[in-house]
Amino acid sequence: MARDTSDFRPIEKLDELVDYLAAGNKPREKWRIGTEHEKFPFYVDGNAPVPYGGNRGIRALLEGMQKTLGWDPIIDDGRIIGLVEPTGQGAISLEPGGQFELSGAPVETIHQTCREGNAHLAQLREIAEPLGIRFLGLGGSPKWTLAETPQMPKSRYEIMTRYMPKVGSHGLDMMYRTCTIQVNLDFESEADMRRKMQVSLKLQPLATALFANSPFTEGRPNGWQSWRGEIWRDTDNQRSGLKEFCFSPEFGFADYVEWALDVPMYFVIRDGRYHDMTHMTFRQFMDGKARNEVPNGVATMGDWANHLSTLFPDVRLKRFLEMRGADGGPWRRICALPAFWVGLLYDATALDAAEALTADWSFEEVREMRDAVPTQAIATRFRNRDLRELGRDVLAISRAGLKARARKNRDGYDETSFLNTLDEVVARGTTSAEEMLNAYHTRWGDSIEPVFLEYAY
Repeated sequence: MARDTSDFRPIEKLDELVDYLAAGNKPREKWRIGTEHEKFPFYVDGNAPVPYGGNRGIRALLEGMQKTLGWDPIIDDGRIIGLVEPTGQGAISLEPGGQFELSGAPVETIHQTCREGNAHLAQLREIAEPLGIRFLGLGGSPKWTLAETPQMPKSRYEIMTRYMPKVGSHGLDMMYRTCTIQVNLDFESEADMRRKMQVSLKLQPLATALFANSPFTEGRPNGWQSWRGEIWRDTDNQRSGLKEFCFSPEFGFADYVEWALDVPMYFVIRDGRYHDMTHMTFRQFMDGKARNEVPNGVATMGDWANHLSTLFPDVRLKRFLEMRGADGGPWRRICALPAFWVGLLYDATALDAAEALTADWSFEEVREMRDAVPTQAIATRFRNRDLRELGRDVLAISRAGLKARARKNRDGYDETSFLNTLDEVVARGTTSAEEMLNAYHTRWGDSIEPVFLEYAY
């Protein structure tokens, strides 16, 4: 999750909220790629979860990384809960259950984002291995119950933990027992944002299917290939999921603002303290409802930026677009996810092709596909074929887009090789989740423990 921000400029009119999003418009030469990935820390001795405190806990990891990197600490109520690169080019943060997240710097190529991930994992291993800690690349926590899962001492998570059970059946699972890989991508105009938003919303279920990697819960198969995908079907549907208004031919920044205004808030920060605001929407906050509840109860641009970071649609709009559909996974997947979306959205011809492919897909059809994918993954039927076949076509478009970008590394290779792991999924017709389930029922001997060897960083 994003680092909470402070911007004390008071909001005077609604147009400022629209302008805030529109300020993300960038010329094509300034488009960047920001990759985020999360992983579960565990103790090698017993495959147990890692708590925050203690000489071998999450705090010790963060302090070790701080010494190694020289990054600035992020402090919440006197405790270190993350790190940020001094110029803002990347951050390390904690998800509620201790999931360790790298929010990568905005870079120009997939080669760079891959090198960044490699460096991060190498640095992390250097600090973690003496502590007896390794990391698991899955989309869902495979072994620990909610009660066994640690809680990180982060103020916004305390508010969310109280609120989530009121608005959905899986909110706490989402917070404490899931991991993802995401990529943040730019747009050059409102029209460009609309095209990318709509194409990526329609193809997000395919991404969930291709990256399905969470078939176990509490030590046994859970009935889903992407348990994480199923969790998002009932987390907090007012602020998450597939939003029909985004499918409109006239969709724009103002429509997203109008929706966001009527979603309940989580918090505001005043003088370093988090105030629970889950009982009101941002529109009510702007109308002055909190003037007597919190200090300086006037809505600010920082409040708006923080509120946008607490919305969880399948594709999130901030001053960039966040692709949110994929399960966490092994190292190759960290590179494959940005490659998949960059190939589709950052080359004009590829975006035209993806838009043509999905042009007549209705909201209802995409919703049905999204509902089926957690269980059926690439076997999900869409119109007259399955997602394995659709995936082959979409990957071909993405590959052509990456080839046309012609961003080569020092050895002369372009970015297309990063799609190979996804090509393997459609070629063999089985997802990572299915491969794990097969191993569980055969060579793993119905035991979950080998996953901590075979899927660890």
